[in-house]
Amino acid sequence: MKNYRNAPTGRKKRTAVLTSLLLCFAMLLTACGKNQEGTKVVLTTGFDKNEIFRIESASCTLPEIMVYLTNTQNRYESIYGAQIWEKNLRGTTLEQNVKDTVLAELAQIKVMNLLAEKYEVSLDEQEAELAQQAGAQYFASLNETEAEAMGVDEKTIVSMYTEYAVADKVYQYIIKDINPEISDDEARTITVEHILIKTYSLDGSGQRVPYGKEEKAQAYEKAKEALAQAREGTDFESLVSKYNEDSKSIYSFGKGETESAFETAAFELGTDEISDIVETQYGYHIIKCISTFNREETDANKVKIVEQRRKEVFSQEYDAFADSLTRNLNQELWESVALIHDENVTTTDFFKVYNECFDGVFGQE
Repeated sequence: MKNYRNAPTGRKKRTAVLTSLLLCFAMLLTACGKNQEGTKVVLTTGFDKNEIFRIESASCTLPEIMVYLTNTQNRYESIYGAQIWEKNLRGTTLEQNVKDTVLAELAQIKVMNLLAEKYEVSLDEQEAELAQQAGAQYFASLNETEAEAMGVDEKTIVSMYTEYAVADKVYQYIIKDINPEISDDEARTITVEHILIKTYSLDGSGQRVPYGKEEKAQAYEKAKEALAQAREGTDFESLVSKYNEDSKSIYSFGKGETESAFETAAFELGTDEISDIVETQYGYHIIKCISTFNREETDANKVKIVEQRRKEVFSQEYDAFADSLTRNLNQELWESVALIHDENVTTTDFFKVYNECFDGVFGQE
């Protein structure tokens, strides 16, 4: 049941807020000259050498793209293996998907630096020194083949870390006064145990295929049987073992995190109460409430909700600003960009170095 999450074990350390704020710049930059409402996309041949795109006065070069792309590529391969690039995502290669993501990330960094100029946000002396240190540390980690393949020198790396930090700082500047009061009820997280009787099967590609009328009726009869035994006092865990067709049985979640039917039924239960049969896209559920309130989980959810509100405020400001900018894409050079397949090119630490050097600098947890 993919819509429901496990009970939180504590808020994970924030890596870089920019990743979670990724917007649709790749689509805008690759619009092939089609003018969208509020968006000015211009394709031109007037680029400097190795210039991939330009947004107003901000420029992105091929070495910058290659740093992001190569680090992302190697992180994928460290988890999934080099064969991952053979995969096709609904007609788009994974390589093209990763390229577009990298283009979007760097476009956002450039726009956020332009936004920083608007608000007169810049790095102070100590923050600029951290960017220098990060650049020196990461560049020193590269072997000669890696530096040459990506076309970078230490100056370029320092500049990239500087822009990344400025983007991080302007985000914090814009959301600094956004501290909404979140009530216990709004943030309340409950924990339930459930039995799922599925109303679908999986085809050869792993896609869900809904049951036919007869199969669905049989599933409902099975759910009625399980519910009747639960109402008679049969140990719920034993019923879970016997009937549950989910890979898990216990879930913790807050409001807005599950299908509405499941959420409504679950939040109406008191501790140890059992629901009627609840239908979702996954099938028929019988829900038992384990806990109606958990202070630690509720407090963690408050932090999550506040951060989401801040992102929404920032996104409104960012979108309004970004829509006014002219974007120029060097289509020919962009199409020539490709992954580096060289056993001596294994760098993965560009973002890790940033997070280590700037941990806590801009007030992030």
